[in-house]
Amino acid sequence: MNKYLLEIGTEELPYKFVNTGIVQLKNSFEKLLKENQIDFTDIKYFSTPRRLTLIIEGFEEKQPDTIKTVKGPILNIAYDEQGHLTKAGEGFARKNGVDESALYKEDNYVWAKVEQKGKSIKDILQENVEKIVLKMQGPYFMRWADLDVKFQRPIRWVVSLLNNDELKIKIADIESTKYSRGHRFKSDKVEIKNADAYEETLFENNVVVDYERRKNLIIESAKKEAQKIGAEVYFDDDLLEEVTNICEWPVPVICGFDEKYLSIPEKVTVTVMAVHQRYFPLYKDGKLLNRFITITNYIGDNFENIKAGNERVVVARLDDAIFFFNEDTKKPFVDYVEELKGITFQKGMGSVYDKTQRIIKLSETLAKSLNAPQESIQRTALLCKADLVTSLVFEFTELQGFIGSDYAFNSGEKQEVVKGIKEHYYPLSADSELAESIEGQIVGIADKIDTIVAVFAEGKKPTGSADPLGVRRATLGIIKTIIQKGLNIDLEELIKQSINLMPIEIKDKDSLFNDIKIFFEQRLSILYTEKYRYDVVDACISNSSVLRHLTDFIKRLELISKEIEKSEFVKINEAANRIIRISKDYKTEQLPNKVLFNNPAESKLMECTELIDTDKLSYKELFIALSKAVPAIDEFFENVLVMDKDEKVKENRLSLLYGIKKKFDKIADFSKFVV
Repeated sequence: MNKYLLEIGTEELPYKFVNTGIVQLKNSFEKLLKENQIDFTDIKYFSTPRRLTLIIEGFEEKQPDTIKTVKGPILNIAYDEQGHLTKAGEGFARKNGVDESALYKEDNYVWAKVEQKGKSIKDILQENVEKIVLKMQGPYFMRWADLDVKFQRPIRWVVSLLNNDELKIKIADIESTKYSRGHRFKSDKVEIKNADAYEETLFENNVVVDYERRKNLIIESAKKEAQKIGAEVYFDDDLLEEVTNICEWPVPVICGFDEKYLSIPEKVTVTVMAVHQRYFPLYKDGKLLNRFITITNYIGDNFENIKAGNERVVVARLDDAIFFFNEDTKKPFVDYVEELKGITFQKGMGSVYDKTQRIIKLSETLAKSLNAPQESIQRTALLCKADLVTSLVFEFTELQGFIGSDYAFNSGEKQEVVKGIKEHYYPLSADSELAESIEGQIVGIADKIDTIVAVFAEGKKPTGSADPLGVRRATLGIIKTIIQKGLNIDLEELIKQSINLMPIEIKDKDSLFNDIKIFFEQRLSILYTEKYRYDVVDACISNSSVLRHLTDFIKRLELISKEIEKSEFVKINEAANRIIRISKDYKTEQLPNKVLFNNPAESKLMECTELIDTDKLSYKELFIALSKAVPAIDEFFENVLVMDKDEKVKENRLSLLYGIKKKFDKIADFSKFVV
């Protein structure tokens, strides 16, 4: 089986680029092979901070030969009156490398069948490897030496092997060889004999090139080390990814610090260790220990200097944290609210204090509509941003909300307020937990809607590459909180109120509202098409003002998702679409006049319509009732001409159809289904 190995050796890459870069490289080579009609069985990839590696397996040695049909000049140009080739005809034959006898006539043109020999994989790779590598994208690409090319970090070596032989290529000013490099402290020259030997050859030289193998080694070795002191390791996914991508030979070392640093909030200590120093905190019986594990990229068994250095650094950071904590807690937490006037929220949108006042008003409205506790919600809204002016959050910005919660507790605030302050930022990411407390839910929604409206009002709505203030995440946070917590919130009214509270003059409020509304509907669609059929989601969004009843949206979505798989759905969908097609642009508040009925089918459909009370029926019951009305709808269309010559009769029949159409619309827009 043919194999090709490419290793790009660099100076230490930023950890975030290691995973994205290798996937980008893999996708580019997949595209290259497919475009060149080269079948392959697999592309394996490896990555460390100092290398990006691909191994392409199971490919043919060359492209397949092909016969290409080429169109030439029109016949009266290709041939003269005697039927001989003109210069134009001869030029066409010569250009395509065929004899005159191989030309043929068709559709008043001259044609040629040209055999094209397939390129070898060797030629394809040599022509394209450098182009692919130097076309890679990412932030903060750099130039080095006197070269014009850019990459994340300077390229220092390249390995290029086709089976057991070196395939010469050049990237930037580096010519490929058969020699890779081992661990920085082990070997500068490691011969790679072939792709099969690659991984283990480097492992013997203290480099674990496989990301998953390296990550699992970190997990298992850290657990084993922690067990020596009866502790458990706290593994955060983001931290684990970062540490995996900053070392090639991971070795865990247990370090410690004075127990006095455990007196500050646990979240502060853990943040200092995990976020700022890339350490794994240790726990025992659910309690944080004054010990941690650092992962070293080290060969040897003398860890004293490593241990001492890491302990010295973490203590310095923890000393800062204790100092800031003690300074911050010298005055009541509520006193910080006034200082928010000195922090700008967003250009033109006032200070964070101004934003807080808007959050309070929006929260009050939501609390009233949900019959939620006004006092605790108002207090949570007042204090939710106060920690932004504290020294600890200024130093450790990722602690906002968490520190506010701790400071509120220290100041004697009620437990509901303490929890609400922390939770109003939830969800912190696409997959993280939602606020549990009603205070956190309401204040969080008020905060997020204010941010979204402010961004849109400033004309800075998200694009493909930009998402000011995390508007997409905020929108999804609102949607998920309302739906999963079953909150009966009219989002349309909330958006309108937020627009009215903006501190700038908005000339076209209706246009702004529609932009935000459409954005919410788009995010709602994207979120639920991951689980449900697109046409079902679209139909359940399009039938009404979905943002006014998001909890109802889920009920309708789940109902239709079950019913659309049944054979009976085709009949009800066709009946609904017959009505939609003929009454598409028709609207009226006028009820049908039974006196104008002149066909039994009209009366029968009217009776069915009157029996369906949408205000009293559940969506399931409504769907069943509409299913039972299908025979009456079919009979109506078979026996009644809607577009009667008598205008009054026509209007009356359209009114009848519009009445039943509104009942279908209560569930979904049936014109959107693909059945």
